Amino acid sequence: MTQWERLQQLDTVYSQRAFDLYNRDEFPMEVRHYLAHWIEGQDWERASRDSSQAAFLFQVLLENLDNQFSRFAQEKDSFLLQRNFRRYKQNFQKYQEEPYTLATIINWFLVKEREILNDAELAQQVQTLQVQPAAVELESQRQVEKSLKDLKTKVEVMEHSIRCLEEQQDEFDFKYQTHLMDSCTEEEKKMQVEGLQKMLNALDKCRRNFLSDISAMLDAADVLRSALIDEELVDWKRRQQKSCIGAPDDTSLEHLEKWFTQIIECMFQLQKFLQKLDELVGKMTYDNDPILVRKPPLKSRVDTLLTHLIKRYTQTRTQQHTHWKLRVRVSLLYKVSELNHVMKVTVSVNNAASQLKGFRKFNVLGTLSKALNMAESMNGGMVADFRHLTLKDQKVGGGGKGINDLSLSVTEELHRITFQTQFDYQGLSVPLETSSLPVVVVSNSSQQQSAWASVLWFNMLCSDPKNVKFFETSPAATWPQFGEMLSWQFLSCGKRGLDSDQLETLAIKLFGKQQSYDSCKISWTKFSKENLPDTNFTLWVWLDGILTLVKLYLSDLWSDGSIMGFVSKGKERLLLKKKQNGTFLLRFSESIKDGGITFSWVQYANDGTPSVQTVKPFTSTDLKQIALPDILCNFRIMVAENIPVNPLCYLYPNTPKDQAFGKYYSEKTGEENPYLKYLKTKLVFVSKENGCSGVREGPESDLSTQDRDPPFSDAGDDDLLLQVFEKSPMLSSSTTDDDMLNSILDSDSECTVPDAFPPTAPHISPSCLQHNFSESPLDIFADALSPDIDVNVTLHEFINSPDILNGINLRMLPEESDDFVLDSGLIQDLGYPNIPLTP
Repeated sequence: MTQWERLQQLDTVYSQRAFDLYNRDEFPMEVRHYLAHWIEGQDWERASRDSSQAAFLFQVLLENLDNQFSRFAQEKDSFLLQRNFRRYKQNFQKYQEEPYTLATIINWFLVKEREILNDAELAQQVQTLQVQPAAVELESQRQVEKSLKDLKTKVEVMEHSIRCLEEQQDEFDFKYQTHLMDSCTEEEKKMQVEGLQKMLNALDKCRRNFLSDISAMLDAADVLRSALIDEELVDWKRRQQKSCIGAPDDTSLEHLEKWFTQIIECMFQLQKFLQKLDELVGKMTYDNDPILVRKPPLKSRVDTLLTHLIKRYTQTRTQQHTHWKLRVRVSLLYKVSELNHVMKVTVSVNNAASQLKGFRKFNVLGTLSKALNMAESMNGGMVADFRHLTLKDQKVGGGGKGINDLSLSVTEELHRITFQTQFDYQGLSVPLETSSLPVVVVSNSSQQQSAWASVLWFNMLCSDPKNVKFFETSPAATWPQFGEMLSWQFLSCGKRGLDSDQLETLAIKLFGKQQSYDSCKISWTKFSKENLPDTNFTLWVWLDGILTLVKLYLSDLWSDGSIMGFVSKGKERLLLKKKQNGTFLLRFSESIKDGGITFSWVQYANDGTPSVQTVKPFTSTDLKQIALPDILCNFRIMVAENIPVNPLCYLYPNTPKDQAFGKYYSEKTGEENPYLKYLKTKLVFVSKENGCSGVREGPESDLSTQDRDPPFSDAGDDDLLLQVFEKSPMLSSSTTDDDMLNSILDSDSECTVPDAFPPTAPHISPSCLQHNFSESPLDIFADALSPDIDVNVTLHEFINSPDILNGINLRMLPEESDDFVLDSGLIQDLGYPNIPLTP
C-alpha cells in the first residue's frame, strides 16, 4: 500500500490535515494522486541536493504528465482532468532552470505526509493498548522528535551548501589564475578584476552564511541536548530507579538510544564540515577571512557538545547477585562498529563511601577488565558483561567494623560500583566513568531484610545516586509516596497492587482516622527500627513477612483478588454480618512476625443471630505442607454429635467457594502409604466445637493488641492437623474414644483460636455439607474395604500401627531461608539493570 493510499484511509481528523496540506498551488493534489506510485519511488531528497538528478526527475515528471493527459483524452468523462493536467505541466515549466527547487517542494510534501501518518499511528497504538500517557510527556517526546528531524534536515542542507561553497571557490580560483596568466589590455584587466571582486564578495558572503548556519545549528543542538540530558534522561533514570522497587514504569531505552545516536551523528557531521573549511582555507584565503576567526570557537562548541552527550550516554546495567557472584553489564549505546572490541572497561568499588571513617572497604575479585563488544547485546549495542564478580572485605587494622562518622548500621552504608573506559573516535578523546546506584553490602543473610528496607527507602525518596550519606539525615516519606511504594511491592510479588480500600485500612492503622492522609508522614525510624505497639517487630518486618507469604504461597490467590488482605476487625464484622450464612473472607494476620493469613466467616444461630468466627492464622509452616485452597476445601468444624462440617460456603461478597478456589484444589492420593490403598484419605484441618472464636467486639484502633489477632497459647489448642478418612465411621460416631482420636493427631499443627462457639449448634446450609452420613457407619466402612479383607482385623491393625502416618510428612519444619552469600558480604542492590549515571 502506498503512502498516499494510507493517507486516504485515515480518520477524519488526520485526513483533514492531509486535505489542508494540499490546499495550495505548489504541488497539486491531483498530480499527487494520479502519479502516486511513481512519485513515492523516487529519491526527491537526493534530487533537492543534486542538480543532475533533479533535472532528470524533472524531465520524467513532464513525460508522466503527458502520458496522463493522453489517458484522460481517451476517456469521455475526464475533460476537466485533461484540461487541469495541461495547466499543471505549464506551471511546472517555470522550474526548468532550477529543477532542484521543485524536487525540494515535492520532498517537503512527502515529509509532511509521513508526519501525519506517524501521528495517526501513534494515536491508534495508544487507543489499542488503552494507554493514557500524560499529555505533557507525549508533547515533550513529540518536540524532541521534531527538533531532531529539523536538525537532520539542516545537516543535509549544509552538506549540499558545503559542496556548493567548494565549487564556488574552485570557480573563483580558476578565474583568478586565468586572470594572472592572461595577457590583455588594462581595460580588460580592470573588468576582470571587478568580476573577480564580485565573485570574492559572493564567496565571502557564502562563507559567512555557512558559519552562521553552523552556529545556529549548534544553538538548536544545545537546546536539544538540554532537553535530552536534563529532562528526558533524568526522567528515565527516575523511572528506572522506581522500577527496581516494583513500579510498573516503562524503562525501555529505545527512544533514548535513537535520540542520542541521531544527535551525536549530527555533531560528528558538523565536525566534518569544520574540517572541510580548514581544507578550503588551505587552498585559498584572503584578508578578513571569516573562517580564520569564527571557526575555532565553533569547533570548541562542537567538541563540548559531543563530550557532554557521550559522557551521559554510558550506562551500567546492575543485575541481581546469585549466591557468591555478582553480574554487572555496562553499555555504551552509541553503536560504532569501528569501536567493537576496542574500548576496554575496568571495574572497581567507588572510594567515595570508603573515605568515610568506619565505612567498610572492599576489593573486587574476578575479571576486572573487559572490552565493549556487540556480541554481548541482543540489539547490536556496545556491551561489556562482567558475569562473575566477587566483593572481598578488606581487613583494616585489628579487623572488624569501627564506629563510622555517621553512626550508621551496616545496612545503611551505601557503596557504588564504578566503571571506567576511554572513548577515542574521529579525533575526539573522552575519558568515561559511570557508576551503579548505591548498593548495600551485608555480612550475612540475617541482614537481608534490613538491607532491602534501605533499598526501598533510598529509591523511594532519593534521586541523587552519589548521596552515600543519605541515611545520615533520611527524610520522612509522605503517605502518598509510602502507599505507592507498598503497592509496588505487592504488584511485584503477586501481580496485583493495593487498592484504595486496602491502602485506607493501612493508613488508619498508622495515622488514625483522617479526612485526608496526603500530609501524613512516616519516618525511616518508624518504618524499620521501632517496634509496633505491643509487638517485638517493626512495621517493615511485618509487611515483609506478608509479602514473602504472598510471593511463596499466595501469589495466584492475591492476583485474582480472592484475598481481601488488609481489613480491620470492625469493618470485617460489618461486611460479614450483612451476608448469607457461610460467607467468609481472607485477611492477613497483624500479630505474626513472619506473615500469617486467616479467614473469618459468618454463621447464624437458630434464633437468627449472626456471629463472626475466626481461625488461628496459617503461617508459611502450614502452607508449606497444605496449600490454602486445599485448607479451605477440607476445613471442618465439629457440630452436634461430633459431625464434621465445612462452614465455608461463599467467598465475600457472594462467590461460591468451589467456583473461587476450585481451579487451585489438588487431591493427594497418598499412594506411598501401604494402609491408604484400602482407605481413601484426605488431609484436613478440624476444629472441635470449642475450637473457633467469635470476633471480639470493640472499637477500631491502630496497630494495637485490641485490634490485632488475639495471642495464642501452645497449650490447650484443640485445633490440630488431622488425618481424616472420608468413609471412616471414626469421626461420625458420637462415642469416639478421645485417646484413640488423639493417637492420630499431629500436635505440631495449629489452625484456630481458643474461644468457643455458642452452645447452640449453628445452622449450616446443606450446600456446605461435604459428607453423607445417612448410611450406617459399619456399612460405610465396609464399602471402603476390599471384599476379601477382615474389617475388624484391618481396622485394629490400622489404628494400632506405629507407621500410621508414614508417607505423609506433617512435621513442622523451620522455613528454609534463601541465603545469598557474596564472599564476606551479601550485596543488596539499590539499582537494577540499565542504570544511566553521570560521571
